[in-house]
Amino acid sequence: MPISNVNRRKFISLTAATSLAAILASPGLALNDAQAKSLIDKAVADINKVISSGKSLDAMIKDFERIFVKYGDVDIIARSALGPDARALSKSQLKAYTKAFQGYISRKYGKRFNEFEGGKVEVVGARAVKSFYEVNSTVTLRGQAPFQVNFLVSDKSGRNKFFDMIIEGISLRLSEKAEIGAMLDRRKGDINLLIQDLKSAG
Repeated sequence: MPISNVNRRKFISLTAATSLAAILASPGLALNDAQAKSLIDKAVADINKVISSGKSLDAMIKDFERIFVKYGDVDIIARSALGPDARALSKSQLKAYTKAFQGYISRKYGKRFNEFEGGKVEVVGARAVKSFYEVNSTVTLRGQAPFQVNFLVSDKSGRNKFFDMIIEGISLRLSEKAEIGAMLDRRKGDINLLIQDLKSAG
């Protein structure tokens, strides 16, 4: 009996969450709160530089992609968004999917830089959460109340990187899992069609 898309999404979300928990529970390197905060301090400094650069939106999106690759654990975020389906990919498919996902995220979130003109992002602290660190930042935009963006930082990939952003309580990783899952469902599970979609999405 075919599994419904709703049940498939529930199963994938549960399995992916379990897999990520196992990764984060494994022994890590000597990451500490100062190092986690330092990483996000640098990322935020680069983001603030882009916000105040006066560049075109296309140029800012390219800059954001470089920041995302430099400070974000793109491989883990991309695989987590795809869920268990990632394990069935060939090496070339996984590489193509990760590259397409990287561009998709950069366009989707980079387009919001126009909203940040005249604003700033400020890191306010870090704390240990199980085997990773949560780095808290405050975003202040003109004419709006400040809001919180938290970066989750780990060294499980061998380098200090953030593997999720919590924007006003909403996880980028989990929200993108739903988006990617819906896109894959529309393509009846065809990963190659998903990759093509991602190249122009966002």
